[in-house]
Amino acid sequence: MKAAITYATKTSNTEELALELRESLSRHIHTDIYLVERFPLSQLNDYEMVIIGTYTWGMGEIPHEMMPLYKWIEREDVNHLTTAVFGTGDRFYPNFCGAVDEFRDMLYVHTNLAATLKVELSPQSSDRKKCEKFADILMNRI
Repeated sequence: MKAAITYATKTSNTEELALELRESLSRHIHTDIYLVERFPLSQLNDYEMVIIGTYTWGMGEIPHEMMPLYKWIEREDVNHLTTAVFGTGDRFYPNFCGAVDEFRDMLYVHTNLAATLKVELSPQSSDRKKCEKFADILMNRI
């Protein structure tokens, strides 16, 4: 069994969270990690689990580099995939981690959505337990 984490980052906060999640997941399952621009969409079905990480742009929008993945999942038959979405954001904005919510809603319709995780700004040591719980939820779903 294999999992893939694919993410976009602007300030490296989402990348830090992706690496923390990879560490938590790798204890249970082989986990590959990709920047979204390098994620091989044609190989998506090689994975039992796909975890998507995104920052939020503007007033709660999905960043442009995440849109090809978003649209691909929307149009392909991927209801067998177990998915999760995570992201970082700033509570200063009215739509905290809005891109996570957008992905969550779409993944719920098109995949076997297992979990979501939102972290404010840069991951802190207290977020490690959240990452471990996130990984446990995912492993219990497959």
